[in-house]
Amino acid sequence: MKRQIPLLIVIILGFMFAIHTFVPHKVSIEFYDWYQTWIKAISPFMVLLGIMSLFMVHTTKIKRKVPNWQYSLITLIALVGTGTIGFIWGTQEGTPFMWLFKNVQMPMGATMFSLLAFYIASAAYKAFRARSIEATVLLIAAIVVMLGQVPIGIKISRWIPEASDWILNVPNLAAKRGIALGVGLGMTATSLKILLGIERTYLGGGD
Repeated sequence: MKRQIPLLIVIILGFMFAIHTFVPHKVSIEFYDWYQTWIKAISPFMVLLGIMSLFMVHTTKIKRKVPNWQYSLITLIALVGTGTIGFIWGTQEGTPFMWLFKNVQMPMGATMFSLLAFYIASAAYKAFRARSIEATVLLIAAIVVMLGQVPIGIKISRWIPEASDWILNVPNLAAKRGIALGVGLGMTATSLKILLGIERTYLGGGD
């Protein structure tokens, strides 16, 4: 029963939401609005569950002294400290919470994004090495697209921006649509497996 009841809830609600999407009847719309109200009511408990899970994971790492366990300690201190400051002084402009957000969170986010540029450059160097015909085509297309996005491209040739736009709007867009179609079919197949009770790994413990 521990697995059957959650499975039935998922199957029944899944089919009800599918019916609501394809048959927007008054009854299904009212049920969806009722469901959204309950979601707002139970969302704080989901946040609490997430915080408890975070504590359990990181306290286990700290107790076992796993490699880089110091980062887990910093994570818990930052979580408790930020939450406490937000509860005591609020989250309005001018509070210590906003000071932490602007002077700690935002600079760290900017640092992460700046580091991504170096990782992208490294990955591009590895991917664009002309070891085959396909890699050579990819390298040439990447150079044309990058030159078409900067002012120096049009100074080299007026055809570069046009070629860049063609690459982005024709082969690139076709590939994106193919990927999106594949993702959509995969999501549909997975959703059907969940609705029909074939996929049960989300319940834990295997099949």
